[in-house]
Amino acid sequence: MASVARRGSVEAVVDGAHRVTYAELGQRVISSTRAMMAAGVGRGDRVAIWAPNGLAWIVAALGAQCAGAALVPVNTRWKGGEAAYLLGASRATVLCTSVGFLGTDTVGMLADDPTPLPDLGRIVLLDGSAPVAEAPDGVRVQNWAEFEADGRSVTVAAAEERLAGVEPTDPSDILFTSGTTGRPKGVVMTHAQTVRQFLEWCDFAGLEPDDRYLIVNPFFHMFGYKAGWLASLLRGATIFPVAVFDVAHVLAVVQAERITVLPGAPTIYRSILDHPDRATFDLSSLRVAVTGAADVPVALIEQMRAELPFSTILTGYGLTEAGTVTGSRPDDDATTIATTAGRAMNGLEIVIADAHGDEVERGATGELLVRGYSVMQGYLDDAAATAAAVDPNGYLHTGDLATMDERGYVRIVGRLKDMFIVGGFNVYPAEVENLLMTHGSIGQVAVIGVPDERMGDVGMAWVVPTPGRDVDPGEVIAWSRERMANYKVPRLVRIVDSLPINAAGKVVKEDLRARAISEMPTP
Repeated sequence: MASVARRGSVEAVVDGAHRVTYAELGQRVISSTRAMMAAGVGRGDRVAIWAPNGLAWIVAALGAQCAGAALVPVNTRWKGGEAAYLLGASRATVLCTSVGFLGTDTVGMLADDPTPLPDLGRIVLLDGSAPVAEAPDGVRVQNWAEFEADGRSVTVAAAEERLAGVEPTDPSDILFTSGTTGRPKGVVMTHAQTVRQFLEWCDFAGLEPDDRYLIVNPFFHMFGYKAGWLASLLRGATIFPVAVFDVAHVLAVVQAERITVLPGAPTIYRSILDHPDRATFDLSSLRVAVTGAADVPVALIEQMRAELPFSTILTGYGLTEAGTVTGSRPDDDATTIATTAGRAMNGLEIVIADAHGDEVERGATGELLVRGYSVMQGYLDDAAATAAAVDPNGYLHTGDLATMDERGYVRIVGRLKDMFIVGGFNVYPAEVENLLMTHGSIGQVAVIGVPDERMGDVGMAWVVPTPGRDVDPGEVIAWSRERMANYKVPRLVRIVDSLPINAAGKVVKEDLRARAISEMPTP
């Protein structure tokens, strides 16, 4: 609440026609806290949010955290079964959601899914949500106005007392991230970790109190949440949420609102540069660009510097289990920004290690390990997975292959977990493979990422049909679109008689990648 006291008359959030000052935001958060408390939310509980970027998301999130709960963001692209798993695993008692975003009925999808949700007692429809036709059995559904009205039974003094009782060591959020097992795992972080790291991030990005930050990165992701609206609130900047990325709309907002900070995946900047009407917009206010999450072409950075007004262009590397781990510096050249992930953030140690955990010589390839205050408390209810990820010396094993030069700059060269990135979203093949194996005609499947000029990578599924069955690639893609988030859906499906298997019985994905590359048309 420090920014509320310090920046009371300054606009905190501009969401379409809604323009809210820091003082007004503080009042809304207290009302949200009272409503959460009236709904029975207490210290140690979990509140999930499944909704697009917007003022309502921020108010609900802060109300939950001020009431002592940990925030559980849900990917807006997920389907019912994916969201139900997360809600069940986190034991969320309240879900705040918005029905109708991109034509999606979040509540209806949960009602239709067979996953039991014994802990979920209430679904709250955020402002702007469409009405609900059906809901999961035993779950109360109410709109935000009704939810806030219930909160009047809790005094402002009680809400402020609850807020004052939230400890730095309490969990601030549980962000779910997939792994090699194919099931998402909940990463537990505390308030102290989150606030310290994203104050550091503010210094890294050069975020200033008078900045106007257009947030196109989704709030369910660390980039849009912690390095987005939370960083803005910590600095006292003004937040402009974008629910759906549309180039013309973004350019119009930049011009009309004099936006200064615009982070995003490389595809965001590529789309801006390629827009045919870009020159008709006044983009002179833009000052800071922060990218990452995918390989960045050197030509893109050079073109951004030549054709866009950014005075600072930064890149970085991070993961849910440790936040932003490395970052470039404002005076780095285009090649350094594009081909490296920068060097360690303040307060963190990174090493490149061999299979035994011993540091390799500079320039050699190994696994990137990180140690420091921002490493997660652990995976939710999964001590074995936590022990496998964080060694006895406190180093988090990221699963990413990297090199480090003499300056300490890191280059990510591969992914031990076979993860690939589609338009800024992490895709974990094991999770997609598990879903595809529920298709009755698929006997075996291996998913890899293959290069794509626009998206960075896209998924490619190599499918062995079930004996006696035929598989149509187009049908598999359509089937997948109904059951998983769009960015996870394989864009290419190849039908094969068998998969390459090594002596240990594992699919040799390197062979599949080589074959995929050889089949691609030469540019």
